[in-house]
Amino acid sequence: MAGTINKVILIGNLGDDVKMHYFDDQNCVGRFPIATSESYTNRQTGEKVTTTDWHNLVVRNGLAKVCEKYLTKGDKIYVEGKLKNRQWEQDGVKRYSTEIQVNEMTMLSNKRSLENTNNPQPIQQPSVTTTKAVEPEENDDLPF
Repeated sequence: MAGTINKVILIGNLGDDVKMHYFDDQNCVGRFPIATSESYTNRQTGEKVTTTDWHNLVVRNGLAKVCEKYLTKGDKIYVEGKLKNRQWEQDGVKRYSTEIQVNEMTMLSNKRSLENTNNPQPIQQPSVTTTKAVEPEENDDLPF
């Protein structure tokens, strides 16, 4: 295989609000962390153990403005992007950071709308369609 792939897909919850940085030429960058969690049961103790990983996300321009406007701490999102490593020197010490540069984002839940007390009606989530196997009828005249 001649090519390579750098692709990240995450579903997680925002750990903080989006921090925006605007530049002179109308470009902007938004940064925020998301948390992903895994749970398992310890075989020896029977205790349920949850581990959480934190990921630093970077969004740019139009997507950054959408994130700033609609996302808040605690919201669940789906993101696709690529890994990007950065290094810099601070006070004579080399620092390293791995970020996910996001190019696609889907909001899965919105904490603001769930906490909105002005609207007493429950928020309806989109229904998920599942495919079920349909058993053929007894009087079916199909040859198969």
